[in-house]
Amino acid sequence: MQPLLLTPFAIFKLFTIILALKLQQIPALSLSLCRSFCGNIAINYPFGLDDGCGAPQFRHMLNCTDDLFFQTPSGIYKVQSIDYDKKTMVVYDPAMSTCSILQPHHDFILSDVQSVIIPPSQDTVFALLNCSIDSPVLNHYKYLCFNFSGHSCDELYGSCSAFRVFHLLTNSSPPCCFTGYGTVKFMSMNILDCTHYTTVFNTDNLKGIGPLDWVYGIKLSFGVPDTGCERCSKSGGTCGFDTDTEGLLCLCSSSMNSTRECAAGSVIARGQSNAPWRHIQIFLFLGVFLHMLIDVYDNLSL
Repeated sequence: MQPLLLTPFAIFKLFTIILALKLQQIPALSLSLCRSFCGNIAINYPFGLDDGCGAPQFRHMLNCTDDLFFQTPSGIYKVQSIDYDKKTMVVYDPAMSTCSILQPHHDFILSDVQSVIIPPSQDTVFALLNCSIDSPVLNHYKYLCFNFSGHSCDELYGSCSAFRVFHLLTNSSPPCCFTGYGTVKFMSMNILDCTHYTTVFNTDNLKGIGPLDWVYGIKLSFGVPDTGCERCSKSGGTCGFDTDTEGLLCLCSSSMNSTRECAAGSVIARGQSNAPWRHIQIFLFLGVFLHMLIDVYDNLSL
């Protein structure tokens, strides 16, 4: 019995049908170059979750698991919000003491780069508690302490259940100090000789408001490098950088980048393809495969 041999035309028709079915299954080319959200917090320039995204100065600062975290040499702090218009980010240290909970002290440390490009805002106050009478901020550096919005440290000992224990132990209010980030930047808690600290932000709005209603946490102020990112975004790209040189890149697709903007016909950040290159590749591959089958058919016909 002779084997059933397909003619070249039948083979071509068969592969045309297969190709049509395959093309229907190909989704629009999607990109996951840079994640734009972590939970419900938007991740925009200059920040980035994936290496090569955002500005290189902010590289490896944010980490997204179930929540968004800000990483520093002293620990990992949960990000509560990012305001891109005001250029501020609010972080909270779950191991920090507050008016309602007392926890072992530790230092808040930023890297040298972080201290320059994303330091605590001017309206963030560090309250150093239960300080020794020999503390530098009570002697040679006492000018570093201040009262804010009409408040004094005594309010913390009197109003906060967590800090009242210091008053009970000594039957008096131990020394404390309201100060700025610069103090804890250059002097550790051991040098300051204070056992605990807490942080409060939006202090300009806390006049007449007791410690129980203060907003505890750290507000950081960041700058946005002027690198032409707006031009890249308008062209459909995502602002990023070369992971080796840290030079500016406009990320256009997984295989196409630019230093300024995405060219016409590239894959834009939303994942829609303007170029038929992938389809062309499939046609070329199937064309070569079809040619091979025709050669096989001719050989079998001999």
